Amino acid sequence: MPITLPRDLPAFDILAKEGVMVMAPDRAARQDIRPLRIGLLNLMPKKIQTENQFARLIGATPLQIDLHLIRMSEHQPKTTAPEHMDAFYRPFREVRDEKLDGLIITGAPIEHLPFEEVTYWDELREVFDWTQGNVHSTFGVCWGGMAMIHHFHGVAKHLLPHKAFGCYRHRNLAPASPYLRGFSDDCVIPVSRWTEMRQAEIDAVPGLRTLLGSDEVGPCLVEDPAHRALYIFNHFEYDSLTLKEEYDRDVANGTPINVPCNYYPDDDPTRMPMNRWRSHAHLLYTNWISEIYLTTPFEIDRIGLETTDWRG
Repeated sequence: MPITLPRDLPAFDILAKEGVMVMAPDRAARQDIRPLRIGLLNLMPKKIQTENQFARLIGATPLQIDLHLIRMSEHQPKTTAPEHMDAFYRPFREVRDEKLDGLIITGAPIEHLPFEEVTYWDELREVFDWTQGNVHSTFGVCWGGMAMIHHFHGVAKHLLPHKAFGCYRHRNLAPASPYLRGFSDDCVIPVSRWTEMRQAEIDAVPGLRTLLGSDEVGPCLVEDPAHRALYIFNHFEYDSLTLKEEYDRDVANGTPINVPCNYYPDDDPTRMPMNRWRSHAHLLYTNWISEIYLTTPFEIDRIGLETTDWRG
């Protein structure tokens, strides 16, 4: 939540430049509050696990969040009970006339396919375009982020010779960004993907800004102000044992897989892994929710038409 300070107090500009949430008294006096409508377009096969992961992160603020679960209209998931989908999810075609303050688009285990060969690619492109008039801020995660940055900017994903799998240190490249408020100079983030986005190709697109990056696994968090979007290619939302579950599954199936690096103590998969990313995960999603709160129009019908910045 923001701190209210006189606009001419020196601390106002100093803290604002450091990324601290500050608000002028006249703005605070006129501030209206309502629940934030946040959508989760869940493309992952383990729907319930993914719901829990993101709800845990976006629910860790004092703000009231109204969560809407969304699925692709024609794609029928095979690993989640139809009763669960019918009870809690709405197809995109039923929400396209609505407005959302925020939308999270998850990853999907289909990164080996060209985007155009994904069965629901045409509808997903419609979702991306729909966000520009109906969603105040969109957060594309892993494959969802790769698909979105490809759709809007033509940035390609590239197959890796081996899976990037484990916990990797990432550098804070934009300490003053409001999305990295409270971040350390570096942080650990879980990674699990067979493809990559390349920094040089992102840098070639005017307006894109990389906020977090790794010397080992490349760009991670990219801001796209023109489309009111963030793209993250790794998995802050993962639970402590998610990488272990993926590793154990591949071992059981006889799929060649390396032990996830920097995850188990001494890289020993017989030992219990430790979670070293939870605090930064909460920071990132709390900062995203806070930015939505500070800038989304109070009248939800104005989303896509205007932005209100309560910081003064």
